[in-house]
Amino acid sequence: MMFKNFIPLTLIAILVACTTAKQSAENSKVASEQHRPQIHFTPPSGWMNDPNGMVYSNGTYHLFYQHYPDSTVWGPMHWGHATSTNLVEWQHKPIALYPDSLGYIFSGSAVVDTRNTSGLGKNGKAPLVAIFTYHDTTGERKGRNDFQSQAIAFSNDDGKTWTKYAGNPVLANAGIRDFRDPKVGWNEATKKWIMTLAVQDRVAFYSSPDLKNWTKESEFGKEVGAHGGVWECPDLFMLEHGGQQHWVLIVNLNPGGPNGGSATQYFVGKFDGQHFTPYSNETQWLDYGPDEYAGITWSNTGKRKIFLGWMSNWQYANLVPTKTWRSATTVPRELRLEQVGGKYRIASLPVAELQVLAIQTMQGQQQGVLNGPVRMNLTTQSLDAFSITLKNKVGQKVVLGYDAATNSFYMDRRASGKISFEPGFAAIHRAPRFSATPNIKLTLIVDKASVELFADDGLTVMTQIFFPDNDYESYSIDVKDSSAIQSFQVTPYRSMYLQGQNHKALK
Repeated sequence: MMFKNFIPLTLIAILVACTTAKQSAENSKVASEQHRPQIHFTPPSGWMNDPNGMVYSNGTYHLFYQHYPDSTVWGPMHWGHATSTNLVEWQHKPIALYPDSLGYIFSGSAVVDTRNTSGLGKNGKAPLVAIFTYHDTTGERKGRNDFQSQAIAFSNDDGKTWTKYAGNPVLANAGIRDFRDPKVGWNEATKKWIMTLAVQDRVAFYSSPDLKNWTKESEFGKEVGAHGGVWECPDLFMLEHGGQQHWVLIVNLNPGGPNGGSATQYFVGKFDGQHFTPYSNETQWLDYGPDEYAGITWSNTGKRKIFLGWMSNWQYANLVPTKTWRSATTVPRELRLEQVGGKYRIASLPVAELQVLAIQTMQGQQQGVLNGPVRMNLTTQSLDAFSITLKNKVGQKVVLGYDAATNSFYMDRRASGKISFEPGFAAIHRAPRFSATPNIKLTLIVDKASVELFADDGLTVMTQIFFPDNDYESYSIDVKDSSAIQSFQVTPYRSMYLQGQNHKALK
């Protein structure tokens, strides 16, 4: 029998090989870009800020993000899209949501509507529903205060394509200039969806039976927490400690962070489906570094809470010296609740899945070579001061460590490389130590242009970016008595691009 459309297997093999070779070439080109992170998510090109719509469904982690594909500075916001099965190796997808006549597509969240409460599912299959803010620039230019509203879109093909709901907006604005960033989750006790919304200097809670019709329940935060800037990108979820469930409210703030500019604060307390009541009015920070912002958690991950932040700061985000793209995310972090000194604190560590990129863990020396991304684990015998220096051949460096006199951790990027693009970029940043243990455990995640510090199993966290003229190629540990270092391990990571990730921009 003859088949007119028959393609010989050898030809298919050649086509596959050519495609793979092309992808490998694209990956190599992207991976070699100056400052391009090798183990952190970045857009293929263009601008990126807040992570959005993070949802886990059918074995896949979906990451959406604020994206302007046509420039490396902020512009008309889209929702970029990428997926991963392991939180580490990402596949870029076509843009999910484009601006339209109702406005730009600002930040928001996504859920699996398991019960099909929205009625938007088909054939008995639960839809994915995205909840986002429309930002109407026309209304803003006219001086109106109601130019932001909440809307939804849905997908019935596991996030491949999205349809905006015909009845948008689902939550209109009564006249509040900053009315945005809805984070939505199902509340089993009330059998309703709860929306946590940033409203100028506070958050507002709304409830809905169907993701379409929303009722305001309460507000929180007008006189609580840090108020150096506008509240943005909130998140509400439960964490377990000591066999009990506690509610955590994350609120991002810009400016007013502990080290200047953007930062993420949080509260621990109770939520009864209507009102959030904190255990303490103390301001607590999820990350004390200058470069973690707009962080929220993935939805539909059960008791496991996985956090991801934007690795930049509005103080200089539009100015950093990258060429084809701007911004990266932090590594995904798993959150847990700890009780220290009678207070509940969030601790976070890199997700275990990062081990997928690990090459081989080695015993480190007091001085060594850097050749790509790496994880460093250091444990001390005491609370003596120490520092770790990352350096390149032209003497540019980042210094970080522990200051025993102030019982604090620090990061110093004053000599890190390119620093003149913004007056406040070159600085020392500090974070308090919360643990009362007689020794220190420190984990560093180092990439081409960033370092993330996790001290005392993540009770103190700092994130910092930098832009050396040449990659850092060595490290050294400075400590008065070398016996103060109990152990030091170094784990090199391979680049995520070595697995044939298609990094081609899709439009």
